[in-house]
Amino acid sequence: MLSILNLAIFGLSLSTATILQNGQPRPSNYPDTRIDPNASSFRTYPADAPEISYKGRWDSKHVSWWSAPGIKFGYTGQTVAISFGHLTSPGVLIAYRIGGLDWTFTNVTARGTHLLVSADTPGSSLTTPINPWTFEMRVTNWAYGVQIDSIHVAAGEKLVKLPDFGRRIEVIGDSLAAGMYTSYEGLSSWAYGLGAGLGDTEYSITAYPGICAADQDCWGNPRGQVHQWFYTSDTSYRASVAYGDNPEPWDFSKRPAADIVVINIGTNDQNAANNVSTTVYIDALTKIIQGVHGKWPKAHVIVMSLWLGFYQSGNSYFPGASQGFVNEVCQMCKWFNSDDYLRNQTIYDGVTKKISRASGRPEPFVHYFNTSGIMQHNDIGPQWHPTDVGAIKVASHLQQFIRITFGWDLLATGPEVFHDTLYWNDQSGY
Repeated sequence: MLSILNLAIFGLSLSTATILQNGQPRPSNYPDTRIDPNASSFRTYPADAPEISYKGRWDSKHVSWWSAPGIKFGYTGQTVAISFGHLTSPGVLIAYRIGGLDWTFTNVTARGTHLLVSADTPGSSLTTPINPWTFEMRVTNWAYGVQIDSIHVAAGEKLVKLPDFGRRIEVIGDSLAAGMYTSYEGLSSWAYGLGAGLGDTEYSITAYPGICAADQDCWGNPRGQVHQWFYTSDTSYRASVAYGDNPEPWDFSKRPAADIVVINIGTNDQNAANNVSTTVYIDALTKIIQGVHGKWPKAHVIVMSLWLGFYQSGNSYFPGASQGFVNEVCQMCKWFNSDDYLRNQTIYDGVTKKISRASGRPEPFVHYFNTSGIMQHNDIGPQWHPTDVGAIKVASHLQQFIRITFGWDLLATGPEVFHDTLYWNDQSGY
């Protein structure tokens, strides 16, 4: 990680509508969606209305945390507006859509009401109306969040509770999973592409830039994932302002257990600047997996190998000399699947530090996903993170690994996943 990360972690940079591609601003014409809520006749639902499904991690004040959190619900009519609370980050960029149509983006404001769906919204006036419509919103930036105050539909219309999908994935990671430096950050990350690209799958991305697995300060993050994964909020500056030293523990009973947990963390532990020994890293990663197993005993865990960029040697490029704790991680995975562990499991609870024993011998549950050979040097950006294309490649290979290993069908059959990646050549001769 480079020192520029400290600016992002402490929220000193402002979220704007400008997106850079290769150092140049990408043209954007995000609509100004703010309205006067008193000028329209609405039916209003509070933030805790049971019709609203919260995706990812949200606290008891309905404030979003970590990467690509969102909300989803059904609605009737042609109107959806959202009022955002005072804990919304200034100018945070959100993505929203109806059904499986393309994402639309807008910057929202604290204490503002934003009209996101109207009769003019593309697809909203289909000749064959869909009842109910589906609305989805996602926060794009991992360092910022929104607070839901209320949801509005047209007078006489209603919200509708949508059933959750039957499959669930959790991703635990750092900046590589959070989407740092990709075009739409969380919404362009490989972790989002994995969950959304599988289709008909609930997903949560508990990832934040700069964080280590080890429980120590790394690039301004005061705690590591071995601790923080058990809490609702991330390790951002806004979390320290909101909670100080008393963050809300995550209530795992809020959601059904994950079926698959993907862990991609250790790049920051590997960096010499953070002074994390191999022993400390493996101990932390082991406890993360034990914690996952304690909360979700039936979940399968996929541990991804790390990638540390490429260097030029002669007239070609080669991966970093050390890809990060390879032998040690492989040995740890073998230990989790050994008879010694499975017959007498040690479960680690990251909140209470309580150790318990579980009897019986379940099936092996830890799987190793080798990322070697997926990305080439041009799939890694100047800041050592995947480009948009690199993220797509990682997500695609991981989807196939899950399909082969667990028999999961790929159920995404049309709705947009990665935005602004529709490039083509329509000239037959050139």
